[in-house]
Amino acid sequence: MLDESLLDSPEGLAEADHRALLRGAAEAGARVRTAARHAAEAGVGGLKPDGRPRAVLIAGPGAAATQTADLLGTLAGAGSPVTRLAPTGVAPAAGALRWELPGWAGSVDLLLIATPDGTEPGLSLLSEQAYRRGLTVVAVAPAGTPLAEAVSGSRGLFVPMATAPYDHDEPLAASAPGVLWALLTPLLALLDRTGLLTAPPDALQKVADRLDAVAERCGPAVATYSNAAKTLAAELADALPVVWTEGVSAGPAGRRFAAALAELSGTPAVVAELPEALAAHSALLAGPLAASADPDDFFRDRVEEAPALHARVVLLRDRPLGGLTAAPAARELALTHDTPISELEPEEGGELETLAELIAVTDFAAVYLALASAPR
Repeated sequence: MLDESLLDSPEGLAEADHRALLRGAAEAGARVRTAARHAAEAGVGGLKPDGRPRAVLIAGPGAAATQTADLLGTLAGAGSPVTRLAPTGVAPAAGALRWELPGWAGSVDLLLIATPDGTEPGLSLLSEQAYRRGLTVVAVAPAGTPLAEAVSGSRGLFVPMATAPYDHDEPLAASAPGVLWALLTPLLALLDRTGLLTAPPDALQKVADRLDAVAERCGPAVATYSNAAKTLAAELADALPVVWTEGVSAGPAGRRFAAALAELSGTPAVVAELPEALAAHSALLAGPLAASADPDDFFRDRVEEAPALHARVVLLRDRPLGGLTAAPAARELALTHDTPISELEPEEGGELETLAELIAVTDFAAVYLALASAPR
């Protein structure tokens, strides 16, 4: 059960936030600036690549690396394929994971390593394997870790991860807002130098400014009625989020939102892109999860009985798309099945800015849902 009173209690939220998730969301803009500075100090801005890499490979543990690869692949488009190297192993622990390069990888390819840990032996071995096969290696990880030494020792480029003191108080959540931006920002700057995407220093500054603006509108001191993130969290209480995305950049934002809901609050969610989502989820909305599926739910005792789980559509759009949009059909499908719908659309701006706003608002929503629904 969601404690809605907690949403409007900044002191209560701070007390419940043992993992500093809200602080990480509020300081996302500052994390981008610090990460961009670390990338510049590491020499990323002075790189003069001979040309685009044939392929970009990304390795790292868990949701952070998966989401980083998803975002970079979306932003890069078809210029060079971006592929995440999935680990193998017997457990999701640093010492149990292993990564292998594909057989075709060679000197014309680029290996990116992104991890908030840096103690994984498998990533150090991967760095050495890439060096022997002639790949260019760039890693973002905490300074002073075994991976930092391995990459530097094999003539790769190492960028220290932008961390905060509170990152070390509790185990880092892979979907924590600060983790994503600390790993993603230096790699955006790097791929800008290679020509795979456009993320010059001024664009990264605009991303940081947009994240600051979202933090002002969605912070814990802002009341629920005027706070888009708190409102969304309240709407998703006791619901199955059905996340529909429209627009290229909204896709990875929706997938990150679903992963953050699962990891931070234990809320399952399904996600798909429009217009395919309409066919993929039509049966789901018409089934037992529809709001109209249980006619007796209106008379249910809300105190003594747990509420029935019903679907709620969350429509994320990365920018107004003019007349070419499936949003009206999405709204009609949801309303036909008595399914409520929440919509988020960023203010105008560049692709990186609008993407950052969608990620920031949904990050805040996932954190609020996690804190207000946690047992106490």
